Amino acid sequence: MVAKPRVIYWFRTDLRLHDSPALQTAIDLKPECLYPIWCWDPHYVYRARVGPNRWQFLLDCQSDLSASITKLNSKSKLFVLREAPQTLLPKLFKAWNISHLVFERDTDPYAKERDAKVLELAKEAGVEVVMTRHGRTLYDPDDLVKENGGKPTMSMSQIQHAAEKLGDVPKPIPSPKSLPDPGDLTLEFNQTQPSPEPDFNKNQRSRKDDSYAYLSGPSKDFAVPTMSELGLKPATSSHRGGETVALAALDKIIEDEDYTATFSKPSTAPTAFSPQSTTLLSPHHHFGSLSVRLFYWRVQEVISKSKNQSKATTIPTNLIGQLLFRDMYFGAQAALGYQFAQTYGNSHARFIPWHLPSKVEPSTGLVTGSYTVDSPEAETWFQRWKFGRTGFPWIDALMRQLRQEGWIHHLGRHAVACFLTRGGCYIDWERGAEVFEEWLIDHETSCNSGNWQWLSCTAFYAQFYRCYSPVAFGKKWDSEGKFVRRYVPELEKYSDKYIYEPHKAPIADQKKWGCVIKGDGSEKAEGGGMKTYPKPMLDFNERRSVCIEGLKNAYHVGLKGNDEKVKDGTWRKMFDDAAEGPTEGTKAEKEEEEDQMNGKREEEMDEFEMSMDDGEEHGNEGEGEGEGDGGETKGGDKATPRGGKRKRGQGTLDGHFSSPRKKGKAGRSK
Repeated sequence: MVAKPRVIYWFRTDLRLHDSPALQTAIDLKPECLYPIWCWDPHYVYRARVGPNRWQFLLDCQSDLSASITKLNSKSKLFVLREAPQTLLPKLFKAWNISHLVFERDTDPYAKERDAKVLELAKEAGVEVVMTRHGRTLYDPDDLVKENGGKPTMSMSQIQHAAEKLGDVPKPIPSPKSLPDPGDLTLEFNQTQPSPEPDFNKNQRSRKDDSYAYLSGPSKDFAVPTMSELGLKPATSSHRGGETVALAALDKIIEDEDYTATFSKPSTAPTAFSPQSTTLLSPHHHFGSLSVRLFYWRVQEVISKSKNQSKATTIPTNLIGQLLFRDMYFGAQAALGYQFAQTYGNSHARFIPWHLPSKVEPSTGLVTGSYTVDSPEAETWFQRWKFGRTGFPWIDALMRQLRQEGWIHHLGRHAVACFLTRGGCYIDWERGAEVFEEWLIDHETSCNSGNWQWLSCTAFYAQFYRCYSPVAFGKKWDSEGKFVRRYVPELEKYSDKYIYEPHKAPIADQKKWGCVIKGDGSEKAEGGGMKTYPKPMLDFNERRSVCIEGLKNAYHVGLKGNDEKVKDGTWRKMFDDAAEGPTEGTKAEKEEEEDQMNGKREEEMDEFEMSMDDGEEHGNEGEGEGEGDGGETKGGDKATPRGGKRKRGQGTLDGHFSSPRKKGKAGRSK
């Protein structure tokens, strides 16, 4: 008689029971025993930037899943083991006499490397591996790349064409009604302790991480680790994780048929809070506490049954479009690997000599996680941007909301990303992506990297001469400044006239309102309870012009991240020493040739701008973690910069999105 399978089901980015083809595959093996496990991987504990809010969301998801498993089988739970899968799994295969390992496929670069090693170890141990597809996305990212001619998916049209070839999105499957018992849980082997260095999350900890002190947890019950064990500071976000929360939120959204059918991302207000104006399901998609296929088909059902088809929105601005944008970034990353999250070595990213460039490890060609401070001023701007002390209340409110809650609206992400890169500071998009990686609860490497490339005009999008005003854009959505008052409370008493530009208020009014505008934001409150708020750290109109000229120059030079001139440093010969960014080192060899180049450049850029005005398609960005908006139009802010007439093409994006609706709901509760 053939022995029944003894199966480990390895949970990763699928922290749910509903619509889990991989889990159903494990159940269909009709195993003698089933071990649902989670490997506490030190790669994510130490080498990925994760702030307290995202850690808490993960722990919520794990705890909720474990409780749901126990409801199906009182003997079972999510068994969390504190060791890297590459060293742990071979020992488990032997200790628990495992015949099969089942898990959901993951196309992230690190996951591919990890899984390849696990496959090798399983083969050596005689363990059969079953790796299912269609997990985190609507379509398998590698299949999208294949149908896109082996190239990264860089636009909505490419995604749609590839998806047409692949057919319908698979229908979701129901949750299992029961689970087999786990087998013997004895662990008679030594734990392999990971190295905690480098620890990218050291600044998030109030004390030493003890999550690896015991293989099966301090009580030897395979419990989900606690924030205290991780040594982390307390979470400050009210957004909670878990399949139970996710399904309840989805039900509430679907119940509002008008909202679901007519959702249009560009028309949702970035200034809405309590409730926000979008679904806020993206962190659940990231951790897998909500199936993207379930969301897709429930939305499709509402749209197909909508009583007013004329008002139903379509791709790319509707809810289905948001999921397709997410798939687009997954496809791009699947094709490019680690290089997708950086400019160096990235064949599809334009090389721009930003300030604060990443350091690169020559032997691997990968960024190290640190950067070069080529400009003390740029470093100061970066730190003030990160902590919400720029002196622009709209930008500061967004960055403070991000740090506090782990989430900001996609148009808010647009505003702060544009300001840091091409619309003010001219700082490397990789610096901003690292901050988002640290603070977002919905951080997805593919979507975060893709959005920062989009918004910095490094890839996906090329209309760099369109910028978001750090004053007019927020004011357009919220003229009374309620959003600013919520997240920049020191300005709470300022009048509507000055809430977005408090430095223009008379000093007498500043004192009357209890907050004086001075310094860089590091000053302590004055005597008598008088608060302070910083002056603007830069002249936006002046810096916008500098950034536009810098990108014009970089676009004309035309290098991509994988160009040999980028790799060997000779790119400097193609930029004047005085160009914006760390360009000093080698001037162009012939001044006459440079003058001719400059003349030709102006002609080329005029032609380029006209081609963009004619509607050249570049796709649409997502909401940081996979929720995109619709196409942009011409027009916008016509204010002139200090010192003269604004040059052609220097409009802002402030007028390109719908104003908040006067009637109906202002936002969505979760």
